[in-house]
Amino acid sequence: MRADRLLSLLLLLQSRGRMTAPQLAEALECSVRTVYRDVEALGAAGVPVRADRGPDGGYRLMDGYRTRLTGLTDAEAGSLFLAGAPGPARDLGLGAVLATAQLKVQAALPPGTAELARRVRDRFHLDAPAWFRDADPVPHLEAIARAVWEQRVLRTHYRRWGGEVRRELCPLGIVLKGGIWYAVALADDTVRTYRVARFLAVEPVPGTFDRPAGFDLAAYWEDSSRRLEAALHRRTAGLRISPRAQRLLPMYFGAAGTRALEGAGPPDEDGWVRVELAVETDGVAVGDLLRLGTDAEVLGPPELRQAVAEAVAVLAGRYAVQEPGGAAARR
Repeated sequence: MRADRLLSLLLLLQSRGRMTAPQLAEALECSVRTVYRDVEALGAAGVPVRADRGPDGGYRLMDGYRTRLTGLTDAEAGSLFLAGAPGPARDLGLGAVLATAQLKVQAALPPGTAELARRVRDRFHLDAPAWFRDADPVPHLEAIARAVWEQRVLRTHYRRWGGEVRRELCPLGIVLKGGIWYAVALADDTVRTYRVARFLAVEPVPGTFDRPAGFDLAAYWEDSSRRLEAALHRRTAGLRISPRAQRLLPMYFGAAGTRALEGAGPPDEDGWVRVELAVETDGVAVGDLLRLGTDAEVLGPPELRQAVAEAVAVLAGRYAVQEPGGAAARR
């Protein structure tokens, strides 16, 4: 571990130039005292580290010195595919590996390209989790990721809607969608998707498995997502919506809301438009559409309009003002 930290310290000074001991300590996640000891160790090993005093001081490498210890290990090279998502990389147990790989790449770049890389890093950031939702607890994510990498069979205990199930899985890949982790695995000769947070226990089984020939994780996920959306959105609701609801539709209904707006009719004098929105079953659709409140009117199908009207009537009765004698009165 100390050798890795010494290399990281050296690469930090090479890629970033002068850095203070507190800055190095923060980057290396160690104490300032440890930084002092590591700098002394580098000096003793012949690395020309210079200490500049004063308000603009800090540690730097002697002008012209560059290390050639920038080769990537297999794990570091693989981790670079997660360079835009440091949070998920940490969840997968690759945070430290990714940080070292990035330092090595930065140190190997010529000065002009290295400066451009720093500018990109300072100006663009990818935040994968969705808004307004706490991240799923995923205590078994790292173990599942390791099994994917090593092609190890997992004996699992999984919680699903109908209860709990125990089965052996051959994990083929992991997907992060909207801040939620999913495992794609082979079970009983069928590829299925599992929400990682619902695994209650995972245990590797001795031996390995062979991945299905030609399996493409990205293609599977795209096809699976398309089939899931088609299964959920089995019908279409005709709506008349206000300008405010037009802004809310993509937020509440995602891609279905966006597609509905793209096919919207011309606005009337008040700015209301008619749209065709893909919805789930009536029971789910009623709750979803009521989120739009008075900014939407359901035009059809008739049974969905009736279901919404009945739900509104129940709410109206529930919130009716009570007169002193106990009778309900509308105001």
